[in-house]
Amino acid sequence: MNTSIAPIALGILSSKHRTSTAILVAAALAASLAATPRAGAQEPTPAAAAAPPTKNLIVPGEVFDVGGHTAFLFTPAEVNALPPGAPRPWILYGPTLAAYPDEAERWMHERFTEAGVAVAGIDTGESYGSPAAVAATEKLHAEMVKRGYAAKPALLGRSRGGLWASAWAIAHPDLTAGLGGIYPVYDWRTYPGAEGAAGAYGLTPADLLARVDELCPVERIDVAARAGIPICIIHGDIDVVVPIEPNSGRLKARYEALGKGDLVELIVAEGQGHSFWEGFFHCQPLVDFLIESARAGATGSDTAAEGK
Repeated sequence: MNTSIAPIALGILSSKHRTSTAILVAAALAASLAATPRAGAQEPTPAAAAAPPTKNLIVPGEVFDVGGHTAFLFTPAEVNALPPGAPRPWILYGPTLAAYPDEAERWMHERFTEAGVAVAGIDTGESYGSPAAVAATEKLHAEMVKRGYAAKPALLGRSRGGLWASAWAIAHPDLTAGLGGIYPVYDWRTYPGAEGAAGAYGLTPADLLARVDELCPVERIDVAARAGIPICIIHGDIDVVVPIEPNSGRLKARYEALGKGDLVELIVAEGQGHSFWEGFFHCQPLVDFLIESARAGATGSDTAAEGK
């Protein structure tokens, strides 16, 4: 069932002005995204691999190297103590890039760690959920399990990070406790387009489009649906950078077609586009869902799925 939340920051503007403002903000964000170097999922150079990894962390944690890629871990607070030897819950985050997670997300990551849930991610460049990105994430996953974290994390994908998160859920449904999203991309045809994503997949745009049924997450999300992976998403209804219908809406429709629609909660932010509106990052239902899913993954239960 879809739910809607009214805007806060734009609540006093007229509908026409609100739409115009959202489009201008979305255009600015799109330009910023387009200006980001698209390194794909290429392996780091020897010089980069030799340099100690650095990253600005918005909450206390650790920066470390995994296979030549920079990884981060937001360390959970010592609350909700687990029995000795019990796997610890965590959230796998994307996209991990130099600027992400950013200050806008501080509140939600503080809620996660205060609840005893760690957050970790690995920087694979602008890899858009490609097989190479999944392979690198597998190395992070192995490292987390080695450190005592659960084999079955929850996933959170913000914007293009939705491609990272959904690609993992499709490749490893047995290692996915739940899938969360903040205006997520699930179809690279909408962002960054076949031309922008092709390099990360090691293909020409034409060849990538020819393999859309195999390589585009929204076309393969049925794997996650059949595995019973629960999902919670918040997405603006006037998002022009990552349109809601071909991404979050299409994902929900595909779940519904398989009789799994109850597993998807799509929260529609009315009058909101692709922006830094606080409601996206202070979404209590999404935070609660991810904490519950991560804990369920650590205990081996299906509590999150059963609660949908």
